[in-house]
Amino acid sequence: MQGRSPAIGATTGLDEAYRLCRQQGLRLSRQRRLVLEILWRSGEHLSARDIFDRLNADGRRIGHTSVYQNLESLHSNGVIECLEKAQGRLYGHRADPHSHLTCLESGRISDLDIELPADLVEAIEQRTGFSIESYSLNLQGRPLP
Repeated sequence: MQGRSPAIGATTGLDEAYRLCRQQGLRLSRQRRLVLEILWRSGEHLSARDIFDRLNADGRRIGHTSVYQNLESLHSNGVIECLEKAQGRLYGHRADPHSHLTCLESGRISDLDIELPADLVEAIEQRTGFSIESYSLNLQGRPLP
């Protein structure tokens, strides 16, 4: 049920991200391709600074402003996700509805595909008076001993 209309899912490849960019009318500039490649290759949630540092460590010279502008454009067009965290914005290679698990020790964020039991969704609807159309969970925890 986690769904508004899905854009890009967990198993979708980089080629699908390129297709979605073209479909949204976004030019696939060298910089935009590099940003997408870093996100897909890492599979992590990264800040604009993380992406900038990784690109430059790979010898790919691209300005910080260019990285940020491309991330914002990709996010606003539904190609990637943006998470607002205390430490700033983090970007991920998914834009479809999904949940997250944050490790309280390392800060690492993992994508989760979770579907709540139908009876729980119904109970929430009855309690709130709203028809639930989509949801995402933000879970926090520590590794089990």
